[in-house]
Amino acid sequence: MRFVRSILSFLDSMRPRDRDKDDHEIAPDEIFLDSSNLPEFDTTQFEGRFEKSIGKQTFLLLGLVCVLVGILFIAKLWTLQVTDGETYVLQSDQNRLSHSLVFAERGVIYDRNGVEIAWNVPSEDSDFSLRAYDDRPGLGHVVGYVGYPLKDKSGTYYQEEFSGIAGVEKALDNRIGGHNGLKIIETDVFGSLQSESSVYMPEDGEDITLTVDARLNEALYGFIRDLALNVGFVGGSGVLMDVESGEIITLVSYPEYSSQVLVDGVPKEEVQQYVNDSRKPFLNRAVAGLYTPGSIVKPFLAVGVLEEGIINPEKEILSTGSISVPHPYAPGKFSVFKDWKVHGLVDMRDAISVSSNVYFYTVGGGFESQKGIGIEKIGEYMKAFGIGVRSGIELSPEADGVVPNPEWKEANFLGDEWRLGDTYNTSIGQYGFQITPVQAVRAVSAIANRGTLMTPTLVLGEETEKDVVGVDDAHLKIVQEGMRRAVTSGTARSLAVPGIKIAAKTGTAEVASKRLVNSWIIGFFPYESPRYAFAALMERGPSGGVTGAPFVMREFFEWMGANTPEYIK
Repeated sequence: MRFVRSILSFLDSMRPRDRDKDDHEIAPDEIFLDSSNLPEFDTTQFEGRFEKSIGKQTFLLLGLVCVLVGILFIAKLWTLQVTDGETYVLQSDQNRLSHSLVFAERGVIYDRNGVEIAWNVPSEDSDFSLRAYDDRPGLGHVVGYVGYPLKDKSGTYYQEEFSGIAGVEKALDNRIGGHNGLKIIETDVFGSLQSESSVYMPEDGEDITLTVDARLNEALYGFIRDLALNVGFVGGSGVLMDVESGEIITLVSYPEYSSQVLVDGVPKEEVQQYVNDSRKPFLNRAVAGLYTPGSIVKPFLAVGVLEEGIINPEKEILSTGSISVPHPYAPGKFSVFKDWKVHGLVDMRDAISVSSNVYFYTVGGGFESQKGIGIEKIGEYMKAFGIGVRSGIELSPEADGVVPNPEWKEANFLGDEWRLGDTYNTSIGQYGFQITPVQAVRAVSAIANRGTLMTPTLVLGEETEKDVVGVDDAHLKIVQEGMRRAVTSGTARSLAVPGIKIAAKTGTAEVASKRLVNSWIIGFFPYESPRYAFAALMERGPSGGVTGAPFVMREFFEWMGANTPEYIK
């Protein structure tokens, strides 16, 4: 305020005055008073300072900034209109364009005779065709089923493809499924259709012809189902395979599901029954079910024994109903390993025919003066025939299986050591031995075709892999003769069907603390010139029963003779 007053005083002194009225004299310090004499001024607020004009540099800098902004604006405008003009025009146009899926038609599935077993039907309620199935019994686990494309509440598909869930629908999904197309739809601002065009056309899936005969599947399934219900087996499975091509002619698993019910999801009560069924209808027993094989492993052990020169096939071993070996930890006591009956003297062919446990205990683990092949070699020959190894069939999941050995026991029994009795039990297909029906049919086909291990296939006309077992043809012939003798006079006499010569081997495996059994039969036909191999399993039935897998196969062969004689001629 002092500064202001000083200025006012200075200005007042500049006005003309009447000397007569005011002769006041101005002091020099009043004239030159400025901010430097006033330390109380806040200079940051421009107190005590006179206004200063804007310099030319400021105008030059401001002009330069304006020029730069203009250049940037023009450059962006050039990019939008010229350089990327077409791109933005397309984006603008797409504001009124929408994409629509064009669903591919799924491939049709046929059986080996050209009968449709999975096909498509038009739908009025969805954008894609619906799947339909031949719902006769016995095809569920082979064909499988699919899941449909799914969309949210707004109508947008978040799952755009069919999904194969089981069977060949899953295994061959990449071939059957095809590839969807895409269509562009143009609408005006009111949503009215203006035009539509395809960006790319859908590619329909490949039609597939399977190796299975739907008639045989239905028949074999029916025989397995009826025996299971009448006798009390939990389930069963059967497989018929071409020994030269690896084609699977028949593959069934009981109980099964309806492909049509599962793809439609109705009736819901039936779907829920499948889920709650303790017999596991979703399990494909043929490829994923693991079962104690029992005596059906004896022919493969016999081949190994002959290959290793353990015994002359003509040498006879006495079966009095059991063998006893000294107990390793209890002096004076013996471990007894029983035969299923007294067989007397038997050579290798007879041992296969009558299924002598004592004979195979002896050649497997050794007894008295007779040397055994040993557990390591047993494992080698089982693996050579594909036992305990995935077969490579298209269906999944497929189980591996187990051939017991010392490493397996150590891992599963807390380091317990391997004993001679373990080798004995493994030699007759007991203990921890587990295989699948597909492994069994693959193995016996290698005996039938004289040493070629085929990879089974479900797709007609496609070549399959082959592995040479690498064993002497003469040794295979001896085993074939023993299996034929089993039908003519041994444990498989029920397969002495008129009009067809069959070679076979039965097996009865004790499970559930010997309260239940798995009943097996494997074999091939015609005996003189084998064309087909078979394996059948009846799972967990009463141990005292005499009716099992051999009964099922007899009924099946008799049915074939009357209805499909082309397979047995």
